Amino acid sequence: MRKIIYILPLAALLCYMLGFPKDAVRAAALGLSLWYGKMLPTLLPAAILSYILIHSGMLDSLAGVLHRFLRHIFPISRSGVYPLVAGMLFGFPLGSKITAELVKAGKMDADEGRRLFCACNNISPMFVSGFLLNDCLHRPDLRIPTYLILYAPPLALYMIQNRRRKFASPMGAPEKKAAPMSFQVIDAGIMNGFETLTKLGGYITLFAIFAQMMLLLPDASPILKCIVIGNIEITNGIAYTASQPLGFQTAYPLIMACTAFGGLSGFAQTASMVKDVGFPMLPYLGMKLLGSALTFLLAFLLVS
Repeated sequence: MRKIIYILPLAALLCYMLGFPKDAVRAAALGLSLWYGKMLPTLLPAAILSYILIHSGMLDSLAGVLHRFLRHIFPISRSGVYPLVAGMLFGFPLGSKITAELVKAGKMDADEGRRLFCACNNISPMFVSGFLLNDCLHRPDLRIPTYLILYAPPLALYMIQNRRRKFASPMGAPEKKAAPMSFQVIDAGIMNGFETLTKLGGYITLFAIFAQMMLLLPDASPILKCIVIGNIEITNGIAYTASQPLGFQTAYPLIMACTAFGGLSGFAQTASMVKDVGFPMLPYLGMKLLGSALTFLLAFLLVS
């Protein structure tokens, strides 16, 4: 059954590339342009810096300062502060990557990691304000309410789910000793960052072609087509939905919902980041779908 789930989309992708080579190449070029122009300059420095902070031990003191303030209002350990903040600032899949690295390094309990990566893996505010609001919707005045609509639901769901939990440092295996700051750590961080971003480029390219395939769907329901494309790859979905004559009251909630979900492309990128630590993806999917529904409701109430 699992093989069929993988084989059918790949077979459809191959048929599309053979039948519509120009469209497939154009979609791949758009995907690579997005990766090179927006994701690489934004996420690569953050990925390199995160690796260095985690594996050099510099993160421990920094997280301790922030944890003094957050622990009274948010159920999180000292180690969980950094992926929470970084995931909100830099966007997915960096939140899930940092969480997985902390678990692998023995700095975070695996149970907290499984719960936290569902909440800290969100769209970057730079993407939201730049591409979504400025370039596509031309409504930069909605920046603050849009941030609240996107980021409040996952944080609230995490707090509700873990309101009675107290996360602490892992008590099982001894924590791995941090390496001293050196050029070896920096070199390893650079290679790790490029490996991560190369994977993301491949996923974005594949799912950009899948999104282009959906344009072959019949035009009987434009809203349905917007939902399908947006939930495959959000960049194409946002641009396509914003270009349709749906009206802002319809387009904005649809765009907010698919942005909160992150698309199947984002789901695949996240699964790639956490596969080494074995985080289950079904709870993550459930959390994202519930958060997407709440975001849609809040966006609908805002524009109504």
